[in-house]
Amino acid sequence: MPISKIKAVFSSDIQEVWNVVTCPQNYAAWRSDLSKTEILDDNRFVEYTKDGYATTFTITLTEPLKRWEFDMENGNMRGHWMGVFSQNGNETEVEFTEDVTAKKLFMKPFVKSYLKKQQTAFVTDMKKALSDGFSFGG
Repeated sequence: MPISKIKAVFSSDIQEVWNVVTCPQNYAAWRSDLSKTEILDDNRFVEYTKDGYATTFTITLTEPLKRWEFDMENGNMRGHWMGVFSQNGNETEVEFTEDVTAKKLFMKPFVKSYLKKQQTAFVTDMKKALSDGFSFGG
């Protein structure tokens, strides 16, 4: 299973960063890769890419302002995501880790680079949303 990690620092309060990441109902408003998000229940949601490709997420751990984890699955992969949050003065540091297995053999060589691309886009979109003052509910 390829593992990909990314760390980022935001000039925002930890509560605001936490709200951005843990409110999937708002994802389509600030993420450049999604068309919509469907909330299934308190622990499950589905993200739809701009092309309509669906990925289902099941939240497995919530430690407010510290850690958020979920399992994810679609037709091409299954895996686990973990976000760790820490406040450092006026900044918030996050570390996102994804551990994914491709379901199709021919995709296995591309998984790690795909994860890096997705993680970079997620952090870039977060920074833009936070700097633009997008209001996130918690």
